[in-house]
Amino acid sequence: MDVPSSSTSDTLDRLVALTERPEILRQVVFVAITLLGMIGGLVGSWASAPSWVVWGCYGAAYVFGGWYGLKESIEAFREPAIEIDFLMIVAALGALYIGAPFEGAMLLFLFSLSGVLEEYAIGRSRSAIKSLVEMRPESAQVLDEGEEKETHIDDVEVGDVFVVRPGDRIPLDGMVEAGESTVDQSSLTGESVPVPKEPGDDIFSGTINESGSLEVRVTREPNESALSRLIRMVEEAQEKRAPTQQLLDRLEQPYVLGVFAMTALAIAVPMVLMNRPFEPTFYRAMTLMVAASPCAIIISTPAAVLSAISAGGRQGLLFKGGEHIETAGNTDAVAFDKTGTLTEGNTRLTELHTRDGALMSTDGGIETEVIEDSSRSTGSLTEDRLLTLAAAVQSRSEHHLAEATVEAAEASSLDIPDASDFEAVVGKGVHATVEGQTIHIGNPRYVETVLADRSTDGLEAGLDAVRDLEQNGETSVIVVGEVDGQLSVLGWLAFTDTIRSDARETIEQLREQGVEQIVMLTGDNDRVAQYTAEELGIDEVYAELLPEEKIDHIESLQEHHEAVAMVGDGVNDAPALATADISIGMGGAGTDVALETADIVLMSDKLSRLPYAFALSRKARRTLHVNFGIAFGAIAIMVTAILTTGIPLPLAVVGHEGSTVLVSLNGLRLLRFDD
Repeated sequence: MDVPSSSTSDTLDRLVALTERPEILRQVVFVAITLLGMIGGLVGSWASAPSWVVWGCYGAAYVFGGWYGLKESIEAFREPAIEIDFLMIVAALGALYIGAPFEGAMLLFLFSLSGVLEEYAIGRSRSAIKSLVEMRPESAQVLDEGEEKETHIDDVEVGDVFVVRPGDRIPLDGMVEAGESTVDQSSLTGESVPVPKEPGDDIFSGTINESGSLEVRVTREPNESALSRLIRMVEEAQEKRAPTQQLLDRLEQPYVLGVFAMTALAIAVPMVLMNRPFEPTFYRAMTLMVAASPCAIIISTPAAVLSAISAGGRQGLLFKGGEHIETAGNTDAVAFDKTGTLTEGNTRLTELHTRDGALMSTDGGIETEVIEDSSRSTGSLTEDRLLTLAAAVQSRSEHHLAEATVEAAEASSLDIPDASDFEAVVGKGVHATVEGQTIHIGNPRYVETVLADRSTDGLEAGLDAVRDLEQNGETSVIVVGEVDGQLSVLGWLAFTDTIRSDARETIEQLREQGVEQIVMLTGDNDRVAQYTAEELGIDEVYAELLPEEKIDHIESLQEHHEAVAMVGDGVNDAPALATADISIGMGGAGTDVALETADIVLMSDKLSRLPYAFALSRKARRTLHVNFGIAFGAIAIMVTAILTTGIPLPLAVVGHEGSTVLVSLNGLRLLRFDD
């Protein structure tokens, strides 16, 4: 529910912000002079003041009221182009020409006043950048030979260690070296609850250390920190125009020229064909020009879109352009990756089994029952040895299962040997040479394709064991050893990944918002995928997919839906994210890939922010529709009235500028959106 604030503190904040912007302050002064000149001229006329007083007042109103409009018009002529401002200048001069200086001054006053309000509205929505910049401290307390030294952040190097105390704002991205604390990350990720930090945890610049002292080792240069990248992307997002705005930009020139043509006809036709007198005809034409000017139409989109971008930023949601707000508002199908998206991504090795019959030589080599060499003594392959071999291979991989394997080996204090000749088969498995032996680790598809043309001892037992584990929702891989050209299953590993606590509620909220179809696209095995989908109530599941195979399913969804969103962690979902109408990345605060590949980034890594993103987008679209209704409605009513019964120029001025201010303020309401 969006609630516009009217508190005294908010008003003071706005006035302070206004005075901090010299250009707007100058415009305010010009508007005030225009108002005084307009009133002075009117009162002087009523009081029969000397003509130089009356015309001096009106002259000031025209000069200061038309200053910025004339400036914009001259700059546009150089392109060449015709700005809407030029319409207002012509209409005001036309009113002056026919002896209605007050009406012309009123037009310039209200036009310049609406310009200030529009600039202020856009400035409020752009203030996210300024607030982000202010979140970054200028210096850090760097440890130098045990002594703290205040150092400008530009002089701090990667690898340096700095100290932050309770209440300090963190100056740079890094990893906690020593100490424990909680950190308020709400300014960056939108998380309302402080996050515990201990040695090994990532920490981000611009966030606030709360309860304990920390020593942090710098991991990124200042211009590459999460905050710096966020600032750049907010700037870029606010420069990207939404499709509606792009369309309006293309139509602005033809529309303005059309208004001039209509005004000329409104003068020529009555005078030539109906023999009407010049002055009332010209007056009506000027009134028509003012009424038909599209100021409110032009400001409708940026007022709403930029406000939505800023509102999302405060909730840990980064829209990387106005076009993505409009597209997200049309989403009626969502495809999820599984690991790291619907699940926590904290995959753990939960089961480790050696195959009966797999042997290990006492000098470290691998033996099996089918290998007989009387010169080497053998014993049963132990689980520690199996884990050591698997970790050696997986240490060369960045896959989440590989990381879990290495973590398990390190937790057991096992010495992990070096591996060579590492090679990965995307979506299937890996192999490498460890201590002279080739070790293959992969899912059943790896064995059935990469090793399909070779006999593998114990394969059926391995596949049966993996299937049993998968029935319980565990992701499993087979470890195959190769000795003297002979392949033998050594054992198998099983992994589990926790389903996100907010995943089910998120999916239910998406359905309530009108999302018609929710699917899962995953490279994991079908049994584990089905288990996860049943837990979350997902409509369709497509499992055991290679990254490029996800594209086919995205394109299939696009054939039946208006807009398809893809949600992933950005690591191996790039093809699918690029294909979807709208791509959403998880965990942008700490993930380079998510920031670079997605159209929308959930900075806090909270899936619950996804319904908010769609709700904000839909609210922005509704706001656009209301704005267009106000803008086009005001134009239609006034033009119809002018052509039928006639209305005075001041009323047309109030209607035109009033609708412009109204759509600006309506767009600003999105700044307070909180679904």
